[in-house]
Amino acid sequence: MSNIDIGIDLGTTNIIMTMGRKGVVINEPSVVAYDNRNKCVIATGKKAYNMIGRTPDFIDIVKPLKNGVISNSEMTQSLINSFMNTITRGQLFRPRIIICIPSFITEVESRAVVDIAVNTGSRNIHLLEEPVSAVMGAGIDVSKSLGTLILDIGGGTTDIAIISLNGIVDAISIKTAGNSLTTSIIKYMANKYRLIIGELTAENIKKEFVNVFNPSLEKDIKVKGMSIYSNLPTTIQVSEAELFLAIQENLIEIVNATKLLLERTNPNLIADICKNGAIMTGGGSLLKGLDKLLSKQINVDCKVAENPIECVAKGTSIAFKNMNKLLDGFEYIKIKNLG
Repeated sequence: MSNIDIGIDLGTTNIIMTMGRKGVVINEPSVVAYDNRNKCVIATGKKAYNMIGRTPDFIDIVKPLKNGVISNSEMTQSLINSFMNTITRGQLFRPRIIICIPSFITEVESRAVVDIAVNTGSRNIHLLEEPVSAVMGAGIDVSKSLGTLILDIGGGTTDIAIISLNGIVDAISIKTAGNSLTTSIIKYMANKYRLIIGELTAENIKKEFVNVFNPSLEKDIKVKGMSIYSNLPTTIQVSEAELFLAIQENLIEIVNATKLLLERTNPNLIADICKNGAIMTGGGSLLKGLDKLLSKQINVDCKVAENPIECVAKGTSIAFKNMNKLLDGFEYIKIKNLG
């Protein structure tokens, strides 16, 4: 049996795993395809994701994580076990594991995460709050007495925090994030154009065409779906400005949460943030124009980190080297009777 370090970003949209010095070894959608006839998992990750909207009735597509926490323990365990087998190639390991969690997770939700780690065979488990890991993964030295504002916009939650001296000074976590934007686009198409579009279509629209900073009425795209009136395939034209309206309320929630955090922050930390700006991580940070919109709204220069989707996972690798230094936002879980 060998000892190895594994970091897990247990995301609502994607699960990203790091392994020792190899860095990121898994980046797969948090999706499971379950066969109800044979009572077994038939696909996980990308393979299951590509089945969305394309399966017969006896196959369920399950997303076992919701708003950053586990909603289906059995399917989450299947996901993790599948990915662990992929990276360890079936060999028996007793890894140290760091799992990233949203800020303000409840004790019950935290215990569910720990149980998943225990069932992988781990004997050394740590929980790390996502904002701390994201800042480290973005290349910021969290040990300094300098305030850093981080906006980690994932699939299920947006974690906004101020980090200084190896810990979280203050944080806000809201359940408005990437998946909320996708859902808002689907609802907008249904309400205004009576057009039903699938999740994959809405996700593609969000990633490729949405612009939230000075959106244009003249730039538009073709959206294909099914008409509610005729139940037949239909194509409509939608402008950038309309797509902005579709997700405007979600954006306001993120802006207001950031403002609220800044309003209750110590002036010395505010001075640091004004000088150094804010860091944006997570898949939601890649929304076109969001950095400029936030910069304008909160009066702080906001920059998207390099490879923002993998920042949280990469931060776990750094956390393994700094376990004795990390303070608030990092917890060692003592597991009894595991040998």
